[in-house]
Amino acid sequence: MARIPESELILNPDGSIYHLNLLPEQISDTIITVGDQDRVAKVSKYFDSIEVQVAKREFVTHTGYYKGKRISVVSTGIGTDNIDIVMNELDALVNIDFVSREEVSVEDRISLKIVRIGTSGALQPAVHLGSHLATEYAVGLDTLMQFYPLMETGYETEIAVNLQLALGLGFLPYCVKGSDLLREQIAFDMIHGNTFTCPGFYAPQGRLLRLQPKIENVIQKLSDFKYEDVAFTNFEMETAGLYSLGRLLGHEVLSLNAIVANRITHEFATNTEQVIDDLILKVLDRI
Repeated sequence: MARIPESELILNPDGSIYHLNLLPEQISDTIITVGDQDRVAKVSKYFDSIEVQVAKREFVTHTGYYKGKRISVVSTGIGTDNIDIVMNELDALVNIDFVSREEVSVEDRISLKIVRIGTSGALQPAVHLGSHLATEYAVGLDTLMQFYPLMETGYETEIAVNLQLALGLGFLPYCVKGSDLLREQIAFDMIHGNTFTCPGFYAPQGRLLRLQPKIENVIQKLSDFKYEDVAFTNFEMETAGLYSLGRLLGHEVLSLNAIVANRITHEFATNTEQVIDDLILKVLDRI
């Protein structure tokens, strides 16, 4: 196997991975990701014990035990650009030997279980505030997968092509299905929906402050978009990147969404922390 140069796999002086600042032994093979660094402690407060607490930039990691199971919680920050960092570095921690700088052998490769707990806005009136939604298909409206050799199924490509035409985009979106295994294990009583991952919070999600969004009526277009039996229920800013890199790297990934806004009915939840906390406890008990 080829040795990975110092400029490509960057390690800190203590041997930890560059951005996450973690050593391989400091993470579990079961990982919860959250966007907000302050939300890490809102998960780990339920742990029986915490053995690792590491923070660098927006990346905070707590590893500990919940009812005897070792779990890591990692904050990603916002957006698929951060997901690119987090997913590649988590994979490196378990599938690259930091001493030899070589990939581990195929038989020693580890497949992580990664569950995102995040907030999201609904795109359908029937997706009510306070509900919990598990993403089946995620479509990336960002360009991260222009830089990776993602192999989509024919069905996924057809969804992406039809959406490109519907929005008049100058690039082809990407579409990936999440882990059936984790969705059945954790989200059996949740809404199963399909999610748009947006590259921003304002114009990409149809918000008008002082700048006019370039795509007119983008919220209605996203809400109305349907391909065969696939309609889209919500949008956020990380899921498609997680699903795509998870597929490429061989990890099981599921995105769970706490619905705190409905962009069609123009409602915003007043109990967001409770909605998120309820989702955290569900995940911990089922993961």
